[in-house]
Amino acid sequence: MAFSRVHSLIFIILIFALSTSTLAFYLPGVAPHDYLEGDRVELYVNSLTPIISSATQQLKSVIPYDYYHKKLHFCKPEKLERTSESLGSILFGDRIWNSPYNLKMLKSETCTLLCDEQVPPQDAKFINDRIRENYAINWLIDGLPAARRKKDQKSLSPFYGIGFELGEQPSPEGTPQLYNHYHINIEYHTQDNIHYRVVGVIVSPSSKRGAKCEAQEKLALDETGITNVSYTYDVEWTKSSTAWATRWDNYLHVFDPRIHWFSLVNSVVIVLFLTGMVAMILLRALHKDISRYNQIDAQEDVQDDFGWKLVHGDVFRPPSNSILLAVLLGSGAQLFFMTAVTLVFAVLGFLSPSNRGSLATVIIIFYMLFGSVSGYVSARIYKMYGGESWRKNVFLTAFLFPMLIFSIFIFLNFFLISVKSSGAVPATTLLIIVALWFLVSVPLSMIGSFFGFKKPRIEQPVRTNQIPRQIPDQVFYLRPIPSMLMGGVLPFGAIFIELYFIMNSIWGSKVYYLFGFSSLVFVILTITCSEVTILLCYFHLCAEDYHWSWRAFLTSGASGIYIFLYSIMYFTTKLHITSFVSAVIYFGWTFAMSLMFFVLTGTMGYLACLIFIQRIFKSIKVD
Repeated sequence: MAFSRVHSLIFIILIFALSTSTLAFYLPGVAPHDYLEGDRVELYVNSLTPIISSATQQLKSVIPYDYYHKKLHFCKPEKLERTSESLGSILFGDRIWNSPYNLKMLKSETCTLLCDEQVPPQDAKFINDRIRENYAINWLIDGLPAARRKKDQKSLSPFYGIGFELGEQPSPEGTPQLYNHYHINIEYHTQDNIHYRVVGVIVSPSSKRGAKCEAQEKLALDETGITNVSYTYDVEWTKSSTAWATRWDNYLHVFDPRIHWFSLVNSVVIVLFLTGMVAMILLRALHKDISRYNQIDAQEDVQDDFGWKLVHGDVFRPPSNSILLAVLLGSGAQLFFMTAVTLVFAVLGFLSPSNRGSLATVIIIFYMLFGSVSGYVSARIYKMYGGESWRKNVFLTAFLFPMLIFSIFIFLNFFLISVKSSGAVPATTLLIIVALWFLVSVPLSMIGSFFGFKKPRIEQPVRTNQIPRQIPDQVFYLRPIPSMLMGGVLPFGAIFIELYFIMNSIWGSKVYYLFGFSSLVFVILTITCSEVTILLCYFHLCAEDYHWSWRAFLTSGASGIYIFLYSIMYFTTKLHITSFVSAVIYFGWTFAMSLMFFVLTGTMGYLACLIFIQRIFKSIKVD
């Protein structure tokens, strides 16, 4: 039996790992754009974002700025037009505009003057500060991001790093130099020398004082006077053998893939260890307990019960604040289904990096649609505990947890508005989110609650005594806080390596696409939360502690606490943030993510523990 489980686990690992090799799978219906010679190739500009410094490997800010921010003084087209963006793209700070760059297929340009700008002292300081914080310019050509050609320091393999620096700072104490000349190398692919497709965009920026591209003197912005800046660019077209279907492969570079495999091995070892522990309890200790209890019941002599059977009259007693527990479990079930279905779509290739913001958009849509799951689960649990305030349960399920996350979102949005960041969500987008919440999620949650309350109450295998049993003093490691901390560390240990790459993707403006690995880690996380909660729950019952409901939720949910502690370590080691607003944005969002992870994993542990307790008490004979 154990041998077959190991083979099944290895088979699942291979399936998910192989799915990560499909790097550039496109959404159905997305077709390549064929250009003819001389056709205009649009260059779009996006928000400026901070990137991880190649020298220090640290991030210095988390605030994006609009490309046409008035203090940046970039050249504007005669008619400024904004492109349509998805909901997820807007929430992640994308602000895509047209540009004055005039690119035509196969038409090279040399030192073309774009415009002249005058930068006043206060704006020069703003730009220099952004250069010191290692901000990058983001362009889009035919859906591909402009990049710089880089080399992996470990494998020495070349790849395209998305975005290119706003400028450079020769030394920590030196004066920043603004890049004002861009050499644009556009790679194209053709099969018939008539139709051409863009398959790569490489930008090499440089700093030139004046409008002459051969100038050797660097451009440094004067913070005490007005600086004249001339923006120029070159265009070069390079034929490439890269096919359009695989053009993203150069951008989606895996840094040291052995780390991902080590993450999987680490997670699998934890799961196998816990599986062995649970199997030992279920097959040996628990089986012996059930046999012994049933043999005692069959004897005529009256003998005292001992072990976990002692709490049979209290184990299904409704916990305190059962309505709050039911609401949190409903929200956790909603997050679980949202995460699982999103990962399925991602693994199948439906969330292409060419469709900007598709991941965030799909997450929001599925969260709204699975409001029905939240209402159903909350109603079933609340009814199981004999709750009578069904109206209160329906209302809290639909509004409590979403309102908490939305309040954090609004709070952080005010900070982004205060620094005029492009990450500040517009009022129209906020109205769309509120409309989705009230018109989709809330009605579905109420429909789920209706069907949940309509179902018959979940019957427990044993009756509950009227007088609660006194709980003896517990040893130190079985008390609430120590057991929570012990239970939360194992689920965190199963995911913390992959969590590092996810954090780099979120804060370092990188594309995360290894959904095969993350899907397998999510499966392992679910198993780990279930097994560690069952283990600790069994120990608590053997110690005659029947307050398992909240304990089960908090035990596996405590991994969210470790997520937040990890984010603090990440902040001190990988970030070099001195801005108060950046720190507030970082800790605000990591707290929201840790809170959602807390509710998600807590729900996993509680439901596994509920099923476990129902099964074991159903197996014994109780008068």
